[in-house]
Amino acid sequence: MQITDGAAAASVLAGLMVSDGPRAEFVEAFRPFAPLIGSWDLDVAWYDDDGKVTRQTKGEWHFAWALDGRAVADIWITPSRAARGTDGDGEWGLSIRIHDPELNAFRSTWLGPKAAFVMPFIARADGDSITLTSQTANTRWAFTGITETSFHWRNEDQADDGRVILRQTFEAKRQL
Repeated sequence: MQITDGAAAASVLAGLMVSDGPRAEFVEAFRPFAPLIGSWDLDVAWYDDDGKVTRQTKGEWHFAWALDGRAVADIWITPSRAARGTDGDGEWGLSIRIHDPELNAFRSTWLGPKAAFVMPFIARADGDSITLTSQTANTRWAFTGITETSFHWRNEDQADDGRVILRQTFEAKRQL
């Protein structure tokens, strides 16, 4: 079957990409990500090197089971589609996370198409937190305070002198 229509191809890809849930053998491994599945509204803030907020906007983040239940995928959008008229064009980022049983951790790759940026991470869960450590930069991302209705996310860099510099935060509330 040849599909040349863009809308039809998108529908096929979406159907193949998204899954109803994790495969039975991955339920326990993906338990830390289960509360994130769904759609979230974000309050987004960026910070300068001194920790002062330089910009704020609304965003959105969507998580789903993916790849036949073998992965978790997400797309974050900032500014949100609704805020683009006033806050300008931003980024649509895509992450794919797979469980690596040998590491007892997750391999996660983030793609930022606006700047053609790719960043691989190793992610580990601890209680209501998930920390992702970049494999190519001195960057750490962390989900904290994960509940069924909210979570916090932060992007931190480690400077050459060892200081941790906060770059960005998301305050997430589940969409109704």
